[in-house]
Amino acid sequence: MDQMSFGDAEYAAKKKTTRREVFLAEMDKVVPWAPLLKVIEPFYPVAGRGRRPYPVQAMLRVHLMQNWFGLSDPAMEEALYEISSMRKFARLTLQAIPDETTILNFRRLIETNDLAPMIFDRVNALLTRKGLMLKRGSIVDATIIAAPSSTKNADGERDPEMHQTKKGNQWYFGMKAHIGVDTDSGLVHTVVTTPANEADIEVIDELLHGRETVVHADAGYTGADKRVARKKLTWKIAARRGKLNAMPDGKEKTRLQAIEKAKARVRARVEHPFRVIKRQFGYTKVRFRGLAKNLVQVLTLFALSNLWMVRKQLLGSTGKLRPKYA
Repeated sequence: MDQMSFGDAEYAAKKKTTRREVFLAEMDKVVPWAPLLKVIEPFYPVAGRGRRPYPVQAMLRVHLMQNWFGLSDPAMEEALYEISSMRKFARLTLQAIPDETTILNFRRLIETNDLAPMIFDRVNALLTRKGLMLKRGSIVDATIIAAPSSTKNADGERDPEMHQTKKGNQWYFGMKAHIGVDTDSGLVHTVVTTPANEADIEVIDELLHGRETVVHADAGYTGADKRVARKKLTWKIAARRGKLNAMPDGKEKTRLQAIEKAKARVRARVEHPFRVIKRQFGYTKVRFRGLAKNLVQVLTLFALSNLWMVRKQLLGSTGKLRPKYA
């Protein structure tokens, strides 16, 4: 066993528990490590040729922290040197820190072997077994993720797979993350990425898992029922605001407004995953060029957001006490 450094010894003796430590301690308990490792291990380099590889679990832990804290490969390497709680979570010591190239290679291993969808599915399989994802109904929505619009780069051009779109009176350049969310739990069951200028309704069929009986959506999905071949599917799509405003005041308008308010309360659940990845994980701008690479990160983020949103239920089911924030 490696000898503890002076920095780690000081860290072990400190009294205050930080928010980062609480977060990492909670996620350490709720991430389904064994199923995720089974997905990655067949593709991970084995010892015997060249430099001995880092343990696959350590690299997975580093990869997840990159997504949680929005760190680039060089920034992740530096964080492992500087922050004891992150080294502890990754189960690494100062004598054996993976460099930025090793971190990059692990991320590319996930990308080239198309492992992100499998990781997403393993997380959701756990949540389904725990009875946290019921899949009786779906809510669909999309959010714009900005991309760098500058052409001051090596290629002298913007990402050709990203596009601009107008929302309200403002223009945006980037991609859209479309999600299908479980009505009962608010957990994400399906993710699709498109250029920002693609209409939400174009991917409606891809966002449904096939077992739901009701679909909730905002007014941007008007006409979606004609694009999905399935029968016996109830659509609860928001009425366009202008249509309601144009109605004369009276009982009928009041009745329809009450119906729309009830629909909106259900649809509000689809905003929770967006809030987690943007506010909790700080994902407000794409990190890579091309939709495929960014889909890998988005899938990982939504898998982690699902675990984050139900961490209290998962921690309660383990029978372990939550770490206390001082």
